[in-house]
Amino acid sequence: MFTFRRKLLTVGDYSIRILSSHPTTAKYHTLLSAEHSTALLHERTRSLVRPNVLANGLFWERDRKGGYQSREPSVPTTELIRNGLKELRQELALYAEEWKARLESDPLMVFRPGETDVVFAFEQQQDRERWVVTTDHDHGEGYSRARFEQSAAGYGLFHGTLESRVPIDGRIKRAGYANIKSHRVRKSFKRESFYDWGQYNTLVLKVRGDGRSYLINLSAEGYYDILWNDIYHYVLYTRGGPHWQVTKIPFSKFFLGSKGRVQDSQGPVPLNRITNVGFSVGARGDQEGEFRLEIDYIGVEFDPSHQEEFAYEMYKQPKYIVAT
Repeated sequence: MFTFRRKLLTVGDYSIRILSSHPTTAKYHTLLSAEHSTALLHERTRSLVRPNVLANGLFWERDRKGGYQSREPSVPTTELIRNGLKELRQELALYAEEWKARLESDPLMVFRPGETDVVFAFEQQQDRERWVVTTDHDHGEGYSRARFEQSAAGYGLFHGTLESRVPIDGRIKRAGYANIKSHRVRKSFKRESFYDWGQYNTLVLKVRGDGRSYLINLSAEGYYDILWNDIYHYVLYTRGGPHWQVTKIPFSKFFLGSKGRVQDSQGPVPLNRITNVGFSVGARGDQEGEFRLEIDYIGVEFDPSHQEEFAYEMYKQPKYIVAT
């Protein structure tokens, strides 16, 4: 048990009260010269009102992309506090969900081989709002359109129209694609996080398609910025027709790509660092027109009978070999 004593520290013309748990704290301050102590006092008292000081020891995390944070915030501190209190209830609820998910992911408690754990469901409006749709039209590169909304049966429906027609600008040569991607998963208090699927080996999807082939995308953020565009892909083949299909794809089948190009240096999916899940569809040849992919759920599963670690050869070229 700590016994705190309140002390009075006099520096120049300033007098402040400090709270000390040890007598050496006051002794340290008395050893400072008057000029240095005055400058230190001005700096400390000015920095105490900054919001990031209070967050440094709680939920604050450094921006992984770098940048400078030396400028004073343009928003008044009182307004920052007011806005923070409005979001406090929501963030505390999200913090409780973190602990709930942590307990649910304990293998000793709920992990059962052969059972599917649903990660994404689409019956509620807030579930569908966790996804964003993009097409070539959004970037001024084409005329395709897409939407993600509730289907007549009450599930998620990714649908639209693909057009390979390109704008007459002399630069764009190909067009006709649509994507859907989940939002980056985050923890409470605006902290970015990952999906940890290390205890699973299979991706499970219940879908109802139109006969097209869709590309499944698993984004895994690397440790360096040059790796943040790495995405692992595999093809989802749909049958079409009115019937649902349950597709199980081992994670060992996913191959590595970066900015749309398959990489020579392959490796298994880092299942503990998954940031986003998505689907892509493109128009080639006579595949223009309407597309439709209805999704019931997306889940993960551990299949004890699947022992494959990675399905593809991992080439290692000597450093002195240069391609021509």
